[in-house]
Amino acid sequence: MTRYEQVKRAIHFQKPDYVPLFLFNGDRSNSDIIQTDLVRFYLGEDKQGTEWGFRWESDDPSIPMGNPKNPPLEDFGKFDEYNAKFKPDAFDKSRFADIIEARREFGDDRYYMGSLYLTGFTIMSFLRGFCNLMEDMLIEPENVEKLADLVFGFENDVIRQMADYGFHAVSLWDDWGTQTDLMVAPDYWRRVFKPRYKEQFRIAHEHGLDVFFHSCGKVDEIVPDLIEVGVDMLNLGQPALNAPDCKSGIEHMGKLYAGKVCFCTPADYQTTSIQGTPAENREEVRRIIESMDTPDGGLIAYILDYTENMGMPKENYRAIIDAFVEYGKKS
Repeated sequence: MTRYEQVKRAIHFQKPDYVPLFLFNGDRSNSDIIQTDLVRFYLGEDKQGTEWGFRWESDDPSIPMGNPKNPPLEDFGKFDEYNAKFKPDAFDKSRFADIIEARREFGDDRYYMGSLYLTGFTIMSFLRGFCNLMEDMLIEPENVEKLADLVFGFENDVIRQMADYGFHAVSLWDDWGTQTDLMVAPDYWRRVFKPRYKEQFRIAHEHGLDVFFHSCGKVDEIVPDLIEVGVDMLNLGQPALNAPDCKSGIEHMGKLYAGKVCFCTPADYQTTSIQGTPAENREEVRRIIESMDTPDGGLIAYILDYTENMGMPKENYRAIIDAFVEYGKKS
């Protein structure tokens, strides 16, 4: 089987030979999944401009992503002005240039995923400012939905074009959790955002794309909702948090959902992969495979490159890859 077939089988529980590797921003030559970005987030000479109109603020010039500053949507009375000045053009064909080069380099052997990079609620909070948006949910709920329609509408228009360029999946990156809970009330999330994800996932599936969804933090309360509306690959940034005790999420998520969704899971890049030893990282990988994988598939290894995951020792990066390769063999 090709690497593409191994990934596809893992996602859809069709007995892959091993746990496929997604080396995020790492060694693409050894990654079963090749991802390219479709939205521009590091523009200008200083790499701090974005296609959405906000800018990054970073104390370290070697790290382009910092904190978003200067929210461009100052108030909802200037919504039309924002649209005219900043709204990205979803139909700008140049955003697909990287996939053309990637397919030329790697051919048909790989599984290609197009990243919208930062999406949904996260982008909304960058456009309005996080505190403003949280207040808007109480004071101006109709304008929050108007903003959601703008952001999700742009994303959906990009998704509709992706299959034409040879993509197999779309990846969405929308952080919903703190260390201990959701950022918004679950009922509000289900009323305002769940229907929009359902429509977004439907559009992706209608165009033959699998859906990869990332969220950092503790989001276990909405995991069944994401599965219900059709997520194919679920990427929990801190898997251990996603349990009632905020520490046994690997086993908890596996017990509840192994076989129901394909997990795309890291050794925790907030704790173990940075603070742990290589042996501890190997043990965490073993627990991930033991808890979240099934004989039919349902697990993809998500591995941040040590140069991207600030503070990760190179030996931990190597130990994580080796452990997924060793423990992830199915025959």
